[in-house]
Amino acid sequence: MSRRTKIIATIGPASDDPATLRAMIEGGMDVARIGLAHGTVEEQMDRFQRVRRAATDVGRNVGILVDLPGPKVRAGSFGEDDGVTLMEGTEIRLTPGSAPSTPELVHVDYDHLLADIHPGDRLMFGDGAVIVEIHESTGNHLIGRVAHGGWVQGRPGVHIPSDRLRVASPTDRDLELLDTFIDAGTDMVALSFVRSAHDIRRAGVEPHPRGPLIVAKIETRAAVDNLEGIVEASGAIMVARGDLGEEFAIDELPHLQKDIIAKCIAMGRPVITATQMLESMIHAPSPTRAEATDVANAVFDGTSAVMLSAETAIGHDPALVIATMSRIAGRADERFDYDGWAEQLQHRHIVEVAGHDTKVTDTVTMAAWRAAMDMDANAIICITRSGFTARAIARFRPEAKILAYSPDDRTVHQLSMSWGATAMLSGAHGRFGEMVDWAVSDATSKGHVRSGDVVVVVAGSREGAEAADTMRVVRVP
Repeated sequence: MSRRTKIIATIGPASDDPATLRAMIEGGMDVARIGLAHGTVEEQMDRFQRVRRAATDVGRNVGILVDLPGPKVRAGSFGEDDGVTLMEGTEIRLTPGSAPSTPELVHVDYDHLLADIHPGDRLMFGDGAVIVEIHESTGNHLIGRVAHGGWVQGRPGVHIPSDRLRVASPTDRDLELLDTFIDAGTDMVALSFVRSAHDIRRAGVEPHPRGPLIVAKIETRAAVDNLEGIVEASGAIMVARGDLGEEFAIDELPHLQKDIIAKCIAMGRPVITATQMLESMIHAPSPTRAEATDVANAVFDGTSAVMLSAETAIGHDPALVIATMSRIAGRADERFDYDGWAEQLQHRHIVEVAGHDTKVTDTVTMAAWRAAMDMDANAIICITRSGFTARAIARFRPEAKILAYSPDDRTVHQLSMSWGATAMLSGAHGRFGEMVDWAVSDATSKGHVRSGDVVVVVAGSREGAEAADTMRVVRVP
């Protein structure tokens, strides 16, 4: 069985070279993440175009996820090359601003820093690698002591409790960037520091085939409290364990990960597990045993995709990191409890409030999963305009291949993030029987199925229909 869990990799200085990008795609990168919190718009647009060219050169479907900065609070730069070490026990001053930082004076780009942070608070830099305890507030500075020292580089994030943060998500700057990358044709957009479904709606882009899929990053306590509404309003979810681990006690994080993944899959949304998955490979040629186990356990939890950040953006060997993660995830996919997962899922109440089309698709895709299992089918073919049918099938984690056909190029790219889905471009959809014959013939010609195989085909019976209301079991001629 080939790998079913998808891999998302962040593109940065270490992976800008076209040869490296091609090696990453050949090694198993399914989605390229472009983070807009660093660099200029022009630099990130160049990365966007390089990914598109590399995917065309390799001949693989690679989606692009643009990650908006959001109201992320960052320190002024400590330098992009060497960085600095903040020594434990030393005293430092913090002040609002975006000027370069030093070990003695740290600028923080949050205007309300002096009003919202008080003596006794702890500020965390990066993903909690450096902790500063505040013990005094003057008119112009906060004065703190480094409680846990470490190395910092560039503009690390500074964690401010989300219930104090006065900036809404998406920010005005996010909306400007969103327009720019929608015009460029991005497939997916990630929103940072989401707190409610209202934040998703403020983005003004619904998850339909002519617009990018909205990925809500779950990294605040409010987002966990409002999870169901956020999942329903979003196209996909990211378990952003860095900031989430700073909002909650560390022993809560594994349970939150499992609960968020389970909710997303039950509601038919792809879910990404992110942060520090193979972080030691920024420098080392192999991951730690704990990191390998973390990736495998995310697969066993049911995650749709696993994500790499600094490992591929600034790491020593991005292509090696991709190949390593692909090997670990693929081996875990082999051991996944497919029957147990689907049996459990069909007994859950999928969506609390669902429209007619959603209920029809839920019912038909459940029947398709059951038919594929009973008939020992080799593939489930989904003919879908928006990708919703393929995502609904993927919930059940079928052992049969998921082959998705869509006439919309952006939908094909978006499905690169959906568990188990091999997405391909089709012609305009016609009558159901014609679609079935064409899809089975195309899947056969591409080697996905062979003569004599049993396949289950799911589609809408009417041209342009969103609801998958028809299923057919076919033996490949």
